Amino acid sequence: MPTFDISNTPLRDLNSALHRLSAGANDTAFEVVNPRGSHAVAVGIDSPVKVEIRGSVGYYCAGMNDGGTVTVHGSAGPGVAENMMSGTVVVEGDASQYAGATGQGGLLVIKGNAASRCGISMKGIDIVVSGSIGHMSAFMGQSGHLVVLGDAGDALGDSIYEAKLFVRGTVKSLGSDCIEKEMRPEHLEKLAELLEKAGIADARPDEFKRYGSARKLYNFNIDNADAY
Repeated sequence: MPTFDISNTPLRDLNSALHRLSAGANDTAFEVVNPRGSHAVAVGIDSPVKVEIRGSVGYYCAGMNDGGTVTVHGSAGPGVAENMMSGTVVVEGDASQYAGATGQGGLLVIKGNAASRCGISMKGIDIVVSGSIGHMSAFMGQSGHLVVLGDAGDALGDSIYEAKLFVRGTVKSLGSDCIEKEMRPEHLEKLAELLEKAGIADARPDEFKRYGSARKLYNFNIDNADAY
């Protein structure tokens, strides 16, 4: 397993090695030690490589991930897994603001807490947070799932489209056009699948509430044409 020590190796060398991987390459597992809060670690991965980061990272770790499996054995700064396309990103500690922002696919697992704006403008990503999340999370969430085992801050799901939100704890307040919705059998089934993928065995789907769009903000109603 190639190991990159960021204390004496330029970060560019790591990211370049990840980008140079070709189909059928033998080296598909990498270890990163002494990240020391470095920014943009393991960004732009576009192959099924595994990266173990031994420590905490700064902003945009694993951004634009497409097929890789990245594990942060520590906490992550703003924008972890930003614009992820596919693959898996796991943060063993806490994540700062806008984790998983604009993500279009894949799975982001945060085993600690996530700060504000978790999952903003999510476009298909699945996010599972073992702890709590901050305010304005899932703002303008278009599609995908956000699962929170803890509590959610103010304005959850503000201006939400069709993303589905599941919260086990309390929600401080719901944002514009976000309402509590019925938990149907298909939602319980999907939630059980996500919990299993995230490796969470101590939570039951029936302990959660589902939230989503009331669909009143983004539909044009011809009867109200004079009001637009």
